Amino acid sequence: MRFAFLSDIHGNATALEAVLNDLRSKQIDRVYILGDLCFRGPEPKRVLDLVKASGANVLKGNADEWLVRGFEKGELPDEALEGMNKERDWTLQRLDSEDMDYLKNLPESFVIDEGEDLIIHAFHATPDSLFNVVEGDDTKKLEDVIMQKDDADVYIYGHTHVPYVRSMHGKNIVNTGSVGMPFDGHPLASYVILEIEDGTHRIHLNRVPYNREHVVEIYKQSGYPNIEAMGTVIYYAVRPS
Repeated sequence: MRFAFLSDIHGNATALEAVLNDLRSKQIDRVYILGDLCFRGPEPKRVLDLVKASGANVLKGNADEWLVRGFEKGELPDEALEGMNKERDWTLQRLDSEDMDYLKNLPESFVIDEGEDLIIHAFHATPDSLFNVVEGDDTKKLEDVIMQKDDADVYIYGHTHVPYVRSMHGKNIVNTGSVGMPFDGHPLASYVILEIEDGTHRIHLNRVPYNREHVVEIYKQSGYPNIEAMGTVIYYAVRPS
């Protein structure tokens, strides 16, 4: 069995298309998308259409929740709230009620047990939250927060936009990185393939090039708010300011 896990597309349809094209050559049995589908990118509607057409199993992320119900106190710094509300309003103008119902009703975790002697627990940020941040070098949080499901062998999540694979206590913890908005200084789209065969499993971190200049041009042509910061994110794979 070969499973693909991707996350944090953030409205970057060009990057998502590149990843989906890459997957077609790799004989993938199942695709799982771990949230943050369309907020903060220039093509939210096209991303949702691609996601729905892909046949993937899809989870909700924090950015999807923000589109559905807005921002709650303490979820963003006060100085960022005005700009983020402008970005949210811009995105909502491009989605319809069917899109919003789709985002609202997405599940928040998967337990994948295909009879291959490997149980996978997949979620967006942590098993209990769409918003908490757990970095790959925080051993205590990984043990206490990420590895909650004792019978899982592999834990896979997104949210941080920084891909990694780490082994602890005979298990693997994996972050997919981000399809549309990496933060690790490597601007290529990121996703993971998990391959299970004859009682063994292999985890591959994959990076896929796409036309970043085209994406920045779409941001500009669409009149997206905060375009200077978002262009820097796409070009250089750094966190937005």
